[in-house]
Amino acid sequence: MTTMVTAARTGPAAPAYSGPSEAPDVPETEIRRHELADFLRSRRERITPEQVGLVRGRRRRTPGLRREEVAQLSAVGVTWYTWLEQARDIQVSPQVLDALARALLLDRSERSHLFSLAGAVDPAPGTECPSLTPALRAMLRQLEPIPACVQNSRYDILAHNRTYARLLCDLDAVAIEDRNIMLLAYTNEEWRSSVMDIAEVTRLMTAKFRASMAEHLAEPSWKALLKRLEAASPEFRETWARHEIVGPGGRSKVFRNAYVGLLRLETTDLWLGPSAGPRLVTYAPRDKETRERLQRLQDLVPDAED
Repeated sequence: MTTMVTAARTGPAAPAYSGPSEAPDVPETEIRRHELADFLRSRRERITPEQVGLVRGRRRRTPGLRREEVAQLSAVGVTWYTWLEQARDIQVSPQVLDALARALLLDRSERSHLFSLAGAVDPAPGTECPSLTPALRAMLRQLEPIPACVQNSRYDILAHNRTYARLLCDLDAVAIEDRNIMLLAYTNEEWRSSVMDIAEVTRLMTAKFRASMAEHLAEPSWKALLKRLEAASPEFRETWARHEIVGPGGRSKVFRNAYVGLLRLETTDLWLGPSAGPRLVTYAPRDKETRERLQRLQDLVPDAED
């Protein structure tokens, strides 16, 4: 693996660092490098050779793994990894961070912390939303009859409450791998017939999807979804070709629900992390009639967790 290295290759070693609380004038980038170096070192020292399939040997004095062992397991250069633990000013790609996370046996929270310190976006696809806790699922149920769901930036529906399950289609009848709003909006006829002005809605959704995908262009899951949409929908191909971009945000929506009739709603996105990733989306009624119809919709759905 070839690793990009900046001018720090021939520069002096990183200066002594006492910690962010004692260095108010230190640039944020330098603070991040030192915090990243300390984090990597602490995780390297806690892993035994046996945990990663290496032989301990008789003369081992280093607690945990040696730097050269981490470099070997991550397929990076020993000198480069040493500089990383020395907080040198070098560049590290998301792919290398991914390799380091695997070599150091980081759990989900530690992996997220690693990428945050490095200021990089995690390229690993299909990981469970770390914010999807039992407490959040309970809150989804407590929001009823207001429809609500948790989505990620790729528009996958990660969790939902009962009224959302019947808002636009029978979502519980949709296979889990197909519970993606882009797919449903372009390929599910029940969903499409429930959305007033479907052409404008899908245009805006596609523009938001393109904006989100800018940070995930190389990720297999995003490329697979794009390929699937292009194969399934000529309408999507035409809309995608416009290269329109729209940022995230809530807006008023009108749905014609198959069970209770017209619903006038206001959507709100509540982000579950520091970046535009997983979010809680709620659909609040805009008038009394809609509020009453949402209550009737809730009463029609069996009382079961999603």
